[in-house]
Amino acid sequence: MPHAFEGKRIIVGVTGGIAAYKTATVVSRLAQAGATVTVAMTEAATRFVAPLTFQALSARPVYTGAWDHLESLDPQHIALASAADAVVVAPCTMDCMARLAQGRADDVVTLILSAVDRARAPVLLAPSMNEVMWEQPATQRNLRTLENDGFRFVGPGSGWQACRHVGTGRMSEPDEILAALERAVRPGSVT
Repeated sequence: MPHAFEGKRIIVGVTGGIAAYKTATVVSRLAQAGATVTVAMTEAATRFVAPLTFQALSARPVYTGAWDHLESLDPQHIALASAADAVVVAPCTMDCMARLAQGRADDVVTLILSAVDRARAPVLLAPSMNEVMWEQPATQRNLRTLENDGFRFVGPGSGWQACRHVGTGRMSEPDEILAALERAVRPGSVT
């Protein structure tokens, strides 16, 4: 029986958080399941994991800037967004959530997301931040705004954080992200 990701075009957005290392597993498993995976990274994300890692795992070019034209002369954010079957942003930092809630498109990840028709291609956000950042009123407002705008969420989880605290804000594990993404891409999935 074919896997739910086989033949799907999945965009993986990576923003600047230490949990970016977990996203390598997500990309690898999607590729192994037969998906065509395109990775887009913010500049901050490239400080945590090298684009070459994602290029090797996906066997595809990695987008690190809004002006990248790696595969065609078309505006890449439009072409990528139009072709996507689903998008996942992991990790999705507090800053990324704020920019999305405000409708900003000032890096390659938010630029691509600005052009995705979420009624056709689900967008899954996997928040990752310190527990105090997660509990901030602004973050909770942005969460509600994004949910109302049709974004889907997986996590955050609770546990050990890089700041040496334990609490809510930890990015979901790759298996949880993949399970949520699989549910999202199945025919008849609902927001």
